Amino acid sequence: MLTNIEGQRVPTVTFRTRKDNQWMDLTTDDLFAGKTVVVFSLPGAFTPTCSSTHLPVYNELAPVFKKNGVDSIVCISVNDTFVMNEWMKDQQANNLTVIPDGNGDFTEGMGMLVDKTDLGFGKRSWRYSMLVKDGLIEKMFIEPNVPGDPFEVSDADTMLSYINAEAVKPKVVSLFTKVGCPFCASAKKMLTEHGLEYEEIVLGKEITNRSLRAVTGAITVPQVFINSKLIGDSEALASYLQAS
Repeated sequence: MLTNIEGQRVPTVTFRTRKDNQWMDLTTDDLFAGKTVVVFSLPGAFTPTCSSTHLPVYNELAPVFKKNGVDSIVCISVNDTFVMNEWMKDQQANNLTVIPDGNGDFTEGMGMLVDKTDLGFGKRSWRYSMLVKDGLIEKMFIEPNVPGDPFEVSDADTMLSYINAEAVKPKVVSLFTKVGCPFCASAKKMLTEHGLEYEEIVLGKEITNRSLRAVTGAITVPQVFINSKLIGDSEALASYLQAS
């Protein structure tokens, strides 16, 4: 039975972690005492939903959470510290704190330890998120207790909406570029000057001119997307930024 324990304190646990090739113990007091913390917990590092959506969006929205009073965002999974550290590197999740609950002590104390032996996972965490203030659980979003791995309410957008429904989210920017392209350099400079973080997709062996045409209908770079909308080349970007 998955139990909502809003109003209670988080379990008292010491986590065994690795930093700079040294063992380092972290306690729940280290993580939560005197802080406002968003926690999200998931079944496992490197698993599909966790890697494609759950963790990346929390990492992306971390600056917005910080502007809205959150001191840190913690990801907890029943994995060992080596796996969690490698996953963080792979995900480039520099805005998050990843915590290995290797023995499942914290997850069990939360009442969220579930049996996934049918998948060969053993005991793992059910997917949930919570807002913790000075160690006290203010709000929990627990995925429905149905077969499979539901992902409906523990996402970053739901938590951010609870904290501040009017919070302004950053624009999602991607651009196709080529190495040595001066117009691409100009587009990246404009985005940086306007405080817009971006993902750069460099044409090469895996991403080809054919890919560019298929996605944008264009044959030149850069091609800039903002919030899933094709803006166009560097001149179109300049016009867009000027009008914004």
